[in-house]
Amino acid sequence: MKYAFPEHFWWGSAASGPQTEGEALNFGKSETIWDRWFAEQPNRFHHGVGPQNTSTFYQRWKQDIALLKKLNHNTFRTSISWARLIPDGTGEINPLAVEFYNKVIDELLAQGIKPFINLYHFDMPMVMQEKGGWESREVVDAYAAYANTCFELFGDRVKHWFTFNEPVVPVECGYLYDYHYPNVVDFNRAVTVAYHTMLAHAKAVEAYHARQDDGQIGIILNLTPSYPRSQNPADVKAANLADLMFNRSFLDPALRGEYPAELVAFLKQHDKLPICQPEDKALLAAGVVDLLGVNYYQPRRIKCRDTLVNPESPFMPEWFFESYEMPGRKMNPYRGWEIYERGIYDILTNLRENYGNPACYISENGMGVENEQRFIKDGQIDDGYRIDFVRDHLKWLHKGISEGSNCLGYHMWTFIDNWSWCNAYKNRYGFVSLDLNTQQRTIKKSGEWFMKTAAENGFNDQD
Repeated sequence: MKYAFPEHFWWGSAASGPQTEGEALNFGKSETIWDRWFAEQPNRFHHGVGPQNTSTFYQRWKQDIALLKKLNHNTFRTSISWARLIPDGTGEINPLAVEFYNKVIDELLAQGIKPFINLYHFDMPMVMQEKGGWESREVVDAYAAYANTCFELFGDRVKHWFTFNEPVVPVECGYLYDYHYPNVVDFNRAVTVAYHTMLAHAKAVEAYHARQDDGQIGIILNLTPSYPRSQNPADVKAANLADLMFNRSFLDPALRGEYPAELVAFLKQHDKLPICQPEDKALLAAGVVDLLGVNYYQPRRIKCRDTLVNPESPFMPEWFFESYEMPGRKMNPYRGWEIYERGIYDILTNLRENYGNPACYISENGMGVENEQRFIKDGQIDDGYRIDFVRDHLKWLHKGISEGSNCLGYHMWTFIDNWSWCNAYKNRYGFVSLDLNTQQRTIKKSGEWFMKTAAENGFNDQD
């Protein structure tokens, strides 16, 4: 069977500044929370590899963009580093950063690749974190000013902007589960961080729309469908609550300009509402996006709790539900994630049926595998498992589009094996393998498959 995609479909991949640029404290860039955390606790990072050791895009941008062209990308997402562009968080602009980002944007356009630019990818400048980070409305205003600076500097050429990538991740990892800096475990503070992030998002959207720059602005959300263990009302209720907390807490304000009444009622019931200002409601309403990026990696399987909660433990989402391991599930054992291709279709169907079928695209989908060197054949990584992963997700994506979902493209995470937060280079995701010692780039089998698929705007089932 031939799977043909719509004309002008976006084929590409996604990356981020902090995971690829390198030069973490050079060329005028100030430290981010990642630089500070690595300086304080290098033991929290896989093999002690920190944010300075990323895939050297700052130095090799021209070579890498040539590879993007070779892989037949027509679009590519990366991010601007707030700490590089405005090292003090507010005020003076770093001219070296302007020069760098101009070169990257101009070269992408010269190669026929549309730049998709994200403004924030987990990389809070330390000077802003010291003012409270996303707990502070002062930082919300500083972010809005930074966003507007980006629009002014680059908006003549960049026509696809995104305010945040996966805004739930700093909430979960930084303020609930002690996975990321600042290593806080406090539901109240987590709620404030989530709320202020969406206020910052709305301020940026409002500012961009006021400019009438003939482009689009959106947000990138990692939507993780919540599937109940069974249709027992207790399981269904638990899955719905997980969906409210982890998906709809960002999806509804982004697409509807307001929070779900059910979520507000839940937070009020448990005395967890954030502090709101009278003007917030109108601001959130102004934050409805033009384009939604959807990152999809895995489903969330949920059941009701089988045990009582320790009332002395910190208030957590898991007070109200538990994860459920579905028998017979397909796993990526290296990342510990379930592979469930249909989830991508279920997300698109939900958006079409319940959110007015917004313009969207798959902004990330990917498979991290450890020690890929064992799959080298004739000097190339033969990652047939990654080809199967992408192909099987694209089949479900194609079904969603054929039923009317307004999905405009597919981006893989990622282009070149890159540094991944606390996991460093443990799991490799790229279409292109990276030799950490020599920085040599080599296209994998999956890269060749994607190159052909993008060129043909689809694939045959036997490809």
